[in-house]
Amino acid sequence: MSTRASLRLSGELEGMYVVALEAYLEQLDESCLHRAYELGRRAVCEGRSILEMIELHQKAALAFTLRTASVEESARVAEATAVFLREAISPYEMTNRAYGEANLALKRLNETLEAEVKRIALALHDDAGQLLAAAHIQLEDVARAVPANVRERLQEVRRVLDQIEDQLRALSHELRPRALEDQGLLPALEILRSTICRRTGLRITVEAAEWVRVSSKIETALYRVIQEALKNVAKHAHARAAQVRLGRADNLIFCSIEDDGEGFDYDTVSSDKNHQGLGLLGIHERLQVLGGSCEIRSTPGKGTALDVKIPWERYDADPGLAG
Repeated sequence: MSTRASLRLSGELEGMYVVALEAYLEQLDESCLHRAYELGRRAVCEGRSILEMIELHQKAALAFTLRTASVEESARVAEATAVFLREAISPYEMTNRAYGEANLALKRLNETLEAEVKRIALALHDDAGQLLAAAHIQLEDVARAVPANVRERLQEVRRVLDQIEDQLRALSHELRPRALEDQGLLPALEILRSTICRRTGLRITVEAAEWVRVSSKIETALYRVIQEALKNVAKHAHARAAQVRLGRADNLIFCSIEDDGEGFDYDTVSSDKNHQGLGLLGIHERLQVLGGSCEIRSTPGKGTALDVKIPWERYDADPGLAG
């Protein structure tokens, strides 16, 4: 929306608010209060803050109060305008409540997804591992009963099974690294770093000066954000190196993931729905439920940086506080 159109809508809302408030002061009926509610909904849709609405109301209410001829009339106007204001800002309360409910549902969804990912990872690691072990035992039995040239071919099968086992183990770790649960974020990131470096040739460094453990939900979110960001770097950035920095200050945790890749025009890409990947959306959603935020900085030819902030929760000596 252009600035001129925005100002026009702003003026329309103010004019309608004054007319509706005047009608309520004259009639004091429910239909006028319904109009106040509708104007509040319009203000929410226009992106007006609740403070803007209160300021708009104060200007209108003051104008009507100045017209009154007595203290009694002023008191009546003040009481009536307060009722009108409460109705006008009620859509903000409803929106806030809906946002809280959606945020809670998103948090529960993330927890459910993490639990399901953990179950799948364990199945890959344990169940599939047992099946592969059983296959190796069966091959050993078969190898004893066949000629030497067939045993050589069975050895090739064993090597393929070993490769499958390695890949399943790597996939299991990628889905749910046990180091994240057992040792915390930094050991898990070191395994992630070495895995991506080995697989892609990307040079990755992790800096975390004076890092202090935080709750498991925050460590899991940070791990997933960094994992997704590094995956995007390896896949899209055509970078040679990436750097992950972790730190804290006051009550905030800071994390940045920077690369020396091609970069892009963020404003252009973010406005194109065809280029809005699920990865970035997932990052936003994971951070949203923790009260966190992220910002992307990128310039064509100068690489990309993802800056993350999350309110800090201290990981105390009692491990039970990590949940």
